[in-house]
Amino acid sequence: MPRKSRLDAKGALHHVIARGIEQRTIFVDTVDRERFLERLGLLSEETRTPIYAFAIIPNHFHILLRSGLTGLPAFMRRLLTGYAVNFNRRHKRAGHLFQNRYRSIVCEENPYFMELVRYIHLNPLRAGIVNTLEELDLFRWNGHRYLVRRNPFLWFDASSVLQWFGGSKNAYRNFIKEGVEKKHLPDLSGGGLVRSLGGIIQNRNAPVLTDERILGTGDFVQKLVTREGKYLSSKERYDKMISLIEYHCEKAGTTQDVLMGGTKAGNISALRLQLACILANNMGVPYAEIGRQLGITTSAVSKIMRRNENKSR
Repeated sequence: MPRKSRLDAKGALHHVIARGIEQRTIFVDTVDRERFLERLGLLSEETRTPIYAFAIIPNHFHILLRSGLTGLPAFMRRLLTGYAVNFNRRHKRAGHLFQNRYRSIVCEENPYFMELVRYIHLNPLRAGIVNTLEELDLFRWNGHRYLVRRNPFLWFDASSVLQWFGGSKNAYRNFIKEGVEKKHLPDLSGGGLVRSLGGIIQNRNAPVLTDERILGTGDFVQKLVTREGKYLSSKERYDKMISLIEYHCEKAGTTQDVLMGGTKAGNISALRLQLACILANNMGVPYAEIGRQLGITTSAVSKIMRRNENKSR
């Protein structure tokens, strides 16, 4: 399956994960870790990319950041390339250091920010690098230490994180402690709380549109993927169009077959209007293709769009 393009926008919240090739160690000693944090800090300040959480594990790392002036791809390219060149020179090795591409997940902020900070900062404890919360409080290679103790890094935005806890370090630490006591934490590595390859999954209450590059509710995912639709290939746009139609049909309690049947009963006309606007305005789908998928003529799609434009004025 071809890799999907990255999602990014200035100010977008990202959970970034990068692993060593073949699960090999990418942080051998203290010098490696110090140089990585130094490089991360310099780039953060230079590109105005806030860092809210980080965890350095021997064979991978996690960062929670907000996309800055240069965008995430340029930021990560400089971070990974610069570190890899230095690492290879220092350890007298050659070849790739990191496994494939780094993984970046766009995150919906309000429902997930606190959980993401906890998820990332508990990584050393979950990995067995430290054994207790007290040891984690002192662990240098993790943002948690600099939230419960003094923060010497100008680039680590501890104050913004603590605002989510009323500015209280104790409230933050208690939240982390609750996570330690839980046997299982939610998987926050993409696709909402359920990982998937994209498309629609079912939960107990309603269909949820998901995407492996996004951590968020169905509506948040929809906004991002429809915005992205303007830049997709024909095949990608078609697949995304079908997923969106299925999602909205499920949400409205109907099916695409009914939608294409030509009926105007119930809420079908309103659903067609909603889908026509999404597909045309957000994804750039031609009117003729919209008509084929909604069971109406091209001229009917055109009339729908004109009526919608008049309402917007």
